[in-house]
Amino acid sequence: MTKKVVQVPIDEELLKALDKLSKKQKKSRAELIRQACQRHLSNIEYEELDRLYQEGYKRIPEEPELGEAQLKLASQVLSEEPW
Repeated sequence: MTKKVVQVPIDEELLKALDKLSKKQKKSRAELIRQACQRHLSNIEYEELDRLYQEGYKRIPEEPELGEAQLKLASQVLSEEPW
């Protein structure tokens, strides 16, 4: 994948912390920034999916009987696991 160079102003304190972590993890500053950006984008996507999931349950709540049946079934299945 082709990488583009991006310039981003960073305050001195954050830069020092980033450089310290870079040395500790033996990764480049750029790699740490890429990982942080990817993690942030994943978190935003997860939060959006969670919000949509919650909205769905508010619109169409789960029937209490179904939840109780699922809990009973799960406890039976998990109790038979060898762990």
